[in-house]
Amino acid sequence: MLTEDGPETGVQGDPPSLGDRAGACFHRYREGQDQALGELVELATPLLWNVARAHGCDREAAEDVVQDVWIRLVDRAADIRESGAVLGWLVIAVKRESWRTARVARRTSYDPTGTVDPGGTEAGPEAATILTERQQLLWGAVHDLSERCRQLLRIVAFCDRPDYDEVSAALGMPRGSIGPTRGRCLDKLRRSLAADERWEDR
Repeated sequence: MLTEDGPETGVQGDPPSLGDRAGACFHRYREGQDQALGELVELATPLLWNVARAHGCDREAAEDVVQDVWIRLVDRAADIRESGAVLGWLVIAVKRESWRTARVARRTSYDPTGTVDPGGTEAGPEAATILTERQQLLWGAVHDLSERCRQLLRIVAFCDRPDYDEVSAALGMPRGSIGPTRGRCLDKLRRSLAADERWEDR
């Protein structure tokens, strides 16, 4: 069902959240602007990819899950009553598909660099080697954190202005606890890295 009005945004003067921007793109797409779907995909995929990773998918499986959910969105676009709800719909769909995929796969291997956005950037061989080593140290330290910290950092670390409402939905955390929990997790991560001489040498 289409809505006559576009999605509501945050408080006037505040930059729009990720959910606001996603809702605006989806509203334009349902108004017939096909290019807006591509903008929505570009905007939301980093969050969705990390939600899939945080719920048990490896890198390849996460990419498949996110792609399947985008296809499902196109098929069911008319079922979403409010454009502003699209990001929440996507997050829930990715969570459910990730759980299903993880149950089937039962993969237990750990990729210490697997939570990095798959887009990446190009670098020379020497720079790439240093970057890879730092990634291994960083994500090795993340892996030693609690499961809740790992899930939270995987999602918020790679999102431009993460939407706390969507993070709350993705992880089942009260919205008000996300900021303090993120702070504690980052503090533990900093202390872990500071104690590792290899990190200081890079």
